[in-house]
Amino acid sequence: MTIENRISAFEKLGDFLNGFTSSNTDNTHTLEKAIQQIVYKNGWFTPENIRSSISAISYNLNRKNLSDWVAKYSIDNFPKKRVSIIMAGNIPLVGFHDLLCVLISGNKAIVKMSSKDNQLLSILIDELIKIEPEFSNLIQISPSLVREFDAVIATGNNDSFKHFDYYFKDYSKILRRSRTSVAVLDGNESLEERKSLAADVFMYFGLGCRNVTKLFVPRGYNLDLLFEVFYDYKDVILNNKYANNYDYYKAIYLMGNQKIIENGFLILKEDKNLHSPVAVLNYEFYDDLDVLNSEIDSINEDIQCVVKKGGIPFGSAQFPKLDDYADGVDTLSFLEKI
Repeated sequence: MTIENRISAFEKLGDFLNGFTSSNTDNTHTLEKAIQQIVYKNGWFTPENIRSSISAISYNLNRKNLSDWVAKYSIDNFPKKRVSIIMAGNIPLVGFHDLLCVLISGNKAIVKMSSKDNQLLSILIDELIKIEPEFSNLIQISPSLVREFDAVIATGNNDSFKHFDYYFKDYSKILRRSRTSVAVLDGNESLEERKSLAADVFMYFGLGCRNVTKLFVPRGYNLDLLFEVFYDYKDVILNNKYANNYDYYKAIYLMGNQKIIENGFLILKEDKNLHSPVAVLNYEFYDDLDVLNSEIDSINEDIQCVVKKGGIPFGSAQFPKLDDYADGVDTLSFLEKI
């Protein structure tokens, strides 16, 4: 199978996904029929979140984007290896990009899906094989860790990172641990920019590594400007899992006499920590933007995205391009050097 065959297959998969996200989708679409079961199994995977993830993926799966992406590499000269992919399950289809990288480069993918997100990806794999049957020889689904591979790409939390680092010590590997994203405001953001920032905070209930969990705002910043745009996402509190987090942390903070600001569905807390729990958004005041940028650079290993003017635009954190690699590690370059 040539690189052109693989590009064509993923382009057709993009058409399949676009058919699902288009406004005229009927309820017989394969993904549409699976949603009810998926939502029942995982309460964080709402229909809206599933559609957002699929939309972000389908946007990239067109011939121009795929061709421009792989043109930067000598794909035809890549060694053909067996690559184990251990996927996370925090947001829908979070492991798709790793699968795409392995397959588009002609390698075999040995996939261990998360139990929290195995139905959606199974549907996409089935569709891809239907489009291009030769992919059946390049995809192996494994319910557990295996040893018969040449390299590994594993994503998990900080605890699993330590386990992976030991377990795969003798293999070529990309290992990912917990990261989060931050936003830097200068105080002159427009209403539209602030509305876009709200999407970076609330999409996927804040569970993704590309979700903003910490804000840096200039000293004296009027936090009401944020609550004004956050109100559009008030319905997040209707999700039982989200509401339980909100009630729990509100009680904990109040019992601890910690200063918080809340609006009935989000807690704003002044805190130096980058990571914040679901339903909580940390913020910190700064005095000098240049000093702040230097401080952020010094902790970039803990940060996935920095959303700001002149950086990742507000509202685009959850819509990475094909070459926006997780943790800044070029997956295709890694595969080329195995």
